[in-house]
Amino acid sequence: MSHEKGQVQSVEQDALDNYSLNDRYTRKTGRVFLTGTQALVRLPLMQRQLDIKNNLNTAGFISGYRGSPLGGYDQALWQAKDLLKDHDIDFVPAINEELGATMVLGTQQVETDDDKNVDGVFGIWYGKGPGVDRASDALKHGNTYGSSPNGGVLVVAGDDHGCVSSSMPHQSDVAFMSWFMPTINPASISEYFEFGLWGFAMSRFSGMWTGFKAISETVESAASVQIDELPEFKIPTDFDVPEGGLHYRWPDLPGPQLETRIEHKLAAVAAFARANPIDKRIYDTKDARFGIVTTGKAHLDLMAALELLGLDEEKCRALGLDIYKVGLVWPLERNGAMDFVRGKQEVLVVEEKRGIIESQIKEYMSAPDETINVTVVGKKDENGEPLIPYVGELGPNMLARYVADRITQLLGDDFREKLAEIGVRGSSVCDPGGVRRLPYFCSGCPHNSSTKVPEGSRAQAGIGCHFMASWMNRKTESLIQMGGEGVNWISKSRYLENTHIFQNLGEGTYFHSGSLAIRQSLAAGTNITYKILFNDAVAMTGGQPVDGVITVPAIANQVFAEGVKRIAILSDEPEKFSDKSIFPSVATFHHREELETIQLELRDIPGVTVLIYDQTCAAEKRRRRKRGQFPDPQRRAFINHNVCEGCGDCSQKSNCLSVIPRETEQGRKRRIDQSSCNKDFSCVTGFCPSFVTIEGGQLRKGGGVSIGEAFHQKLTALPQPKLTELNSTYNLLVGGVGGTGVVTVGALITMAAHLESKGATVLDFMGFAQKGGTVLSYVRLAPQPENIHQVRIETGQADAMIACDMVVATSDKALSVLRKDHSRAVLNLAEIATADNVLYRDADMQSTRRVRILGEAVGDDRLSQIDANRLAEALLGDTVFSNVMMLGFAWQSGLVPVSLEALLKAIELNGVAIEKNKAAFNWGRIAAVEPEFLEQTAGGHKPAPELTLDEKIERNIAFLTKYQDAKYAGRYRALLNTVSSAENALGKSDQALTDAVAKQLFRLMAYKDEYEVARLYTDSDFLKEVSETFDGDYRINFHMAPPLLARKRDAQGRPQKMSFGPWMLKALGTVAKFRSLRGTKLDPFGYHPDRKLERQLRDDYEAQITSVVSRLNEGNYDLAVELAQLPDEIRGFGPVKEQAAENARARSEQLLAELSA
Repeated sequence: MSHEKGQVQSVEQDALDNYSLNDRYTRKTGRVFLTGTQALVRLPLMQRQLDIKNNLNTAGFISGYRGSPLGGYDQALWQAKDLLKDHDIDFVPAINEELGATMVLGTQQVETDDDKNVDGVFGIWYGKGPGVDRASDALKHGNTYGSSPNGGVLVVAGDDHGCVSSSMPHQSDVAFMSWFMPTINPASISEYFEFGLWGFAMSRFSGMWTGFKAISETVESAASVQIDELPEFKIPTDFDVPEGGLHYRWPDLPGPQLETRIEHKLAAVAAFARANPIDKRIYDTKDARFGIVTTGKAHLDLMAALELLGLDEEKCRALGLDIYKVGLVWPLERNGAMDFVRGKQEVLVVEEKRGIIESQIKEYMSAPDETINVTVVGKKDENGEPLIPYVGELGPNMLARYVADRITQLLGDDFREKLAEIGVRGSSVCDPGGVRRLPYFCSGCPHNSSTKVPEGSRAQAGIGCHFMASWMNRKTESLIQMGGEGVNWISKSRYLENTHIFQNLGEGTYFHSGSLAIRQSLAAGTNITYKILFNDAVAMTGGQPVDGVITVPAIANQVFAEGVKRIAILSDEPEKFSDKSIFPSVATFHHREELETIQLELRDIPGVTVLIYDQTCAAEKRRRRKRGQFPDPQRRAFINHNVCEGCGDCSQKSNCLSVIPRETEQGRKRRIDQSSCNKDFSCVTGFCPSFVTIEGGQLRKGGGVSIGEAFHQKLTALPQPKLTELNSTYNLLVGGVGGTGVVTVGALITMAAHLESKGATVLDFMGFAQKGGTVLSYVRLAPQPENIHQVRIETGQADAMIACDMVVATSDKALSVLRKDHSRAVLNLAEIATADNVLYRDADMQSTRRVRILGEAVGDDRLSQIDANRLAEALLGDTVFSNVMMLGFAWQSGLVPVSLEALLKAIELNGVAIEKNKAAFNWGRIAAVEPEFLEQTAGGHKPAPELTLDEKIERNIAFLTKYQDAKYAGRYRALLNTVSSAENALGKSDQALTDAVAKQLFRLMAYKDEYEVARLYTDSDFLKEVSETFDGDYRINFHMAPPLLARKRDAQGRPQKMSFGPWMLKALGTVAKFRSLRGTKLDPFGYHPDRKLERQLRDDYEAQITSVVSRLNEGNYDLAVELAQLPDEIRGFGPVKEQAAENARARSEQLLAELSA
């Protein structure tokens, strides 16, 4: 990595914008940095300021229902509640979209009342695309009956064109058209203000409500934008208001006059659009032969496509090419559009999704009074063949080919050389497959347990986080619209043999509309059990409270009143429902551990039954605990890795991401990630004696190492990195894991660029990914905002990548934007557990291969790497600082072209753990230059030495001697000698068979009976690890199912685990001393079926290997190795091991038969 002394190429500290986060809402003019969601918060503030300027005493009202891409709008409004109040703006979240629209409708009725206390109320309704559909009746009524002269309504539709975080793609324009609602389509965050204020003004003039498209790519991005002076709008002079006016009035009873008024309103819309043009000619090229009409995001895609083709404004003018950017999508302002089309030879209409503008242009051209003869193409070409697709999303690479083809046909220019480079992957490497970074339930999520169903049953998914059960091997299927949960089963079940289903239903959806689904199921007499998952928050969109008062007793009483006769209430704290008088008499109460039993009962009851599963959302628990608003038990789970068999039963029981792999010299085990654990403790129910709980005390998790003089000396001596000079757009990809704060990296970089008055955008692709899945932040920097056309990074266009997670970094989406020998990357080497580690116990991250792939993607000399998680935990006390450490590492490596001062200022503005994050950033800088100093300060990291096969055998012999005695260990050595001799005779130098037998025979001989478990607790590093992990006054509780004591059975017929206090440690010490009794007639444990099974497995294996070795040859060698490795599948304790042995036995018999053939 090249560095040089001297000043960083950046503005000085005193030249940075004196910016505070609140400026995004309060700065009157100039540059602000904000997200699309925050722009929608600022918009009503600006409307109120405009009204004050115009001497109007108005108020504002906002209502709607959350949903991605508008999932965080309500939270942003709540955070700005003081500003909203100061501007007389009310925010009343609705329980569903339809009722929100009805509330907004009420605001337009204010001006007709004599007792009004304001001149008018402007309203905003918001909802995602499916919410637009749901609210259609109310929105259509509102638009038809009209807005008020000093009010006006914006209908903000969160459209997810690419189905990134929705049940299906959607385009609300068509719905708006069907209601005769004018629709505007801003292309960028900066246009939210221009278009939004225009929309309010047009609504006031015309009596129409205004549809406002807020697509995912814009509303979920952030940008540095210019705030201009508040606009002035002209009152049209070419429009006469009809008798009776255009606005809401009373009385206005149903009748044909409503349609007549719509015609007048549409004429008013056209007049307003003529007087206040929102459609723009980009170049206004005289005598242009080729025209392109665009709107919204498609316009930005087009401008980027032209840039890829090397067509700047000067070249476009020279070619005779002009562009018309449409703001009012429907009804298209006719005069401006036709003036643009007139005189051209061809017009290409570029729209994402369906061709709404194209069809209007063609309709206008076919009017009797129109004589224009121009070829108009878009969704179809001049021959009626498909051209620009209406499915999926558009992008610059795709559009470049269509535009180049049309220009070549019409104007003759040749773009073959340019096209050969566009959209070509920068390297041949691809995603290695294997483990995936799937979205998953948070650690300790109630849904980890609540979405399980008994053997032989199925469940249906619904809207909410619990939908993720669909990819967790939980026999959960189907998807239905919000509020329709279970209703499809009414008809479907009539034609199936199985007539019962479990239907998952979140309490937020229940309150929204799901209660109607239960009512319908009752009316139809369906056999269904609704599992109402009460987690005290709308977890899917960020943990918002349900919009209204909803409690477990309220739900129980409501469904009872509807006719449900059997109601079971399960909870992790059933004791809190001590007052049974507030529940219906049919309700029963149970601990969540009884879920299996209760579900077995409910599925056999005819009709509709309800199970309410009460447990607070894990992410919400964590938030509240940080604020001191939720109990935080002084109790933590811990695994004795010596006892752990790596069977994965704890993951099966808990489905928890905090139960992570631990690689040991005896293979993969499990450990608890204490930093992410949310104290659910369902993992403790796994059938394994390795689990203890630490009661009292606290994690020994301090502030890492203290920052001393050596740190400051190293920091001061760091050379200044060579930063890329920002003459054009710079593309930086940040990849990481949802929920770890990775989006902070992109936010800090773009804020720093904003402080330097550069252009900056960031688009965070999350959706479900916020739950531990893949997060990609597309960061684009430029000298000025107008230099950035669209917010995504296209194929092969990334200048750099900050890879905070190796799985994300080697996903196809990340690799596709890299270009070999151009892109540079920094990589976090930490192996962060994925959902596959829960679903598949031996899932392999293939870290070495992933590092190699990333090196090949950029060029090995362009990739730098550190284990940021390990270093952050050692140096700062928490892995949460690893992402900011990676940012420091990347900056010092020259990958982030903003100044040091600006980045440090951005960290201060972020306001979270400022000093720790600054330290993390600076440790990352040092890591780029003096990694040895970091390792030394972090305590050094020496990976376990790779043992030779002989060393492994000697280690195992020493262990078995301690396990039993020298004679027992000799038995192990003798068989290994026999195997090794036979293998050597065949000339097998890799000794694969000896290696397999050495490992598996050891495991079978060192089976973990009562004596061994006791020894591994009292004569191992267990107590040392506990003391290194915890401090304070703590005690150790043990959770076991000793075969001679555990008499009770769970719903699956497995012995129930029992809890034992610290006294058990002494008892274990005593038991361990009697291991010489193992296998003798005096062994009290030896008669138990578990012990008999273990001895039989050992003896059978010895006999099989002895037999196979005696006839080992070249032809059966591979089968022999496979047979020798088979016991690796036999892990666990009690019924877990028994089932594994049964599964392995069938394969063993098959292999033995083949060996005998």
